[in-house]
Amino acid sequence: MIKIAPSILSADFSKLGEEIHNIEKAGADYIHIDVMDGSFVPNITIGNEVIKSLRSKTQLPFDVHLMINNPDAHIKAFADSGADIITIHAEASIHLDRSLALIKSFNKKVGVSLVPSTHEDIIDYILDKLDLILIMTVNPGFGGQKFLTSQLKKIENIRKKIEKSGKKIELEVDGGINDQTSRIAIEAGADVLVSGSYIFGSGNYQQAIFDLKKN
Repeated sequence: MIKIAPSILSADFSKLGEEIHNIEKAGADYIHIDVMDGSFVPNITIGNEVIKSLRSKTQLPFDVHLMINNPDAHIKAFADSGADIITIHAEASIHLDRSLALIKSFNKKVGVSLVPSTHEDIIDYILDKLDLILIMTVNPGFGGQKFLTSQLKKIENIRKKIEKSGKKIELEVDGGINDQTSRIAIEAGADVLVSGSYIFGSGNYQQAIFDLKKN
């Protein structure tokens, strides 16, 4: 079963609560929240207080993607704000194993994300700690970018690693996902799709989510 995680980075920020309510009604499985610090990535988005204010607006899991440096300093704040899944970047933590254990200590699902230039073998020694692996199919920092087909092989390879491990780990793909690229991402092994511009720019959230899932 394919899950869809609409990225509120592409939502209307003047009515985020309403947007979240509408995508929940439209059939979303997760709410994907991109947190950017202006350092790890060029852009700056929202912080833990905004997430806390949105928590009462939906029962859907908050899939929080921390695109920030020094994530250890902020994990507790995001855990307390209502995140259900906390994903950090392998490239942003020197002591990645310890950072992932910190997330788990707050009884949150643990995710790790890789930018396009990072090799998939980096996850080999942390698979036992993961609930989710997020593959970026764009260079992170901005919405609306084109899907990088170079990442399909990485998705395939990580799917093999997950199956070999025997663990229940979700494989999420984020970047340039639409009704065309969703098909090739799923074929490569993705089971969770993050989509922002395609869903929120569609004019019909329910149809857009249906079109992503049917692939």
